[in-house]
Amino acid sequence: MTQDNGITRRDFLKNTSLAAIGSAFLVGSSTPLMAAKGKNVKAAKVVLVRNNDVLDAEGVPKPQVILEMLDQAVTALVGKKNVIDAWKMLIKPADIVGIKTNIWKYIPTTVQVEQALKKRVMDAGVVESNISIDDRGVLKNPVFQKATALINARPMRTHHWSGVGSLIKNYIMFVPDPFNWHDDSCADLAKLWELPAIKGKTRLNVLVMLTPQFHGVGPHNFNPQYTWKYCGLIVGFDPVAVDSIGLRIIQAKRLEYFKEDTPLNPPAKHILLADTRHKLGTADPTKINLIKIGYDKDSFV
Repeated sequence: MTQDNGITRRDFLKNTSLAAIGSAFLVGSSTPLMAAKGKNVKAAKVVLVRNNDVLDAEGVPKPQVILEMLDQAVTALVGKKNVIDAWKMLIKPADIVGIKTNIWKYIPTTVQVEQALKKRVMDAGVVESNISIDDRGVLKNPVFQKATALINARPMRTHHWSGVGSLIKNYIMFVPDPFNWHDDSCADLAKLWELPAIKGKTRLNVLVMLTPQFHGVGPHNFNPQYTWKYCGLIVGFDPVAVDSIGLRIIQAKRLEYFKEDTPLNPPAKHILLADTRHKLGTADPTKINLIKIGYDKDSFV
C-alpha cells in the first residue's frame, strides 16, 4: 500500500534533533523557503519503502528483496511503471557511473544494495567497465575520475562529529583532507557538493535504513544495543530532503528508547544548513512529499 504523508513543522521540531538547534533556523525570514511561502513551490519527492522480510534470520539482507524494494522506490520516484524505463530516465548508456558506497564495517551500505544498484545501471545500458563501486578510494579510482553520473548510497547512523552520517556527508571522501571538515559539527558539509567531481552529477540518493544506529558515544562507536531492524530504504533526488526524513526517524527512535527527548550531541545541523546556508536542497518538512510503500508499523514518519 502506498501512502502520502504530510509532515508538519510542529512534528518536525518535536521529533528531530533540529529542535536542539532552535526553531529560529526554521522560521527566520531570511530563509528561501519562508520567502517562497505562498508561491507555487514544487515539493521534493522522497520515497520510503519498507519490507519486514528483507533480512534473513542472521540479519543479512536478501538480495532479491533488496532489488524489489529498490525497484518500488525508483518507479514511484520517477513515475514510471516499468523498472527499466524508470532507470533509463536516470542513467544513459554513455554514462560513466560511480556508485559511492560506505564501507564502515559495522553498518555498511551492504553488498546487496550495491549490487542491486549496479544491476539496474547495467540494465539501463551502461557497460560494466564504466561502472565502479567505491568509498575511500574515489579520488584515485579511474571510473570516478571520469564519472558523468554518481549514485550516492549509504546507511544512516549516529556520528561523533556530524550528529549523523548522512547522504550529504557521504561525499567527504572526494576531498584529501576529510578531517578538516569537522569544524562546528561539520556544519558546511554541503559545500562538498560544489566540487567539480560531484557538482550536478548525482542521479539518485539512497539512504539505507535496514539496521540504523540511533545512539553512539565517541568516534567510530558501535553498539548493537542501539540498532534496530527498520527494514527500509529512503530514496530521492534531493539529498537534504532524504536526510531530513532519515534524521526524523532516528530522533523518533531515540525518543521511544530513552523515554524522553534526547537531542543528538552534536546536533546534525549540517542537514538544515545544507538548505538554509548552502541551498543544496530542502530540509523544510512542509516542502517534502513523502511517499510510503510497504510495511508501515513503527515507521516513525
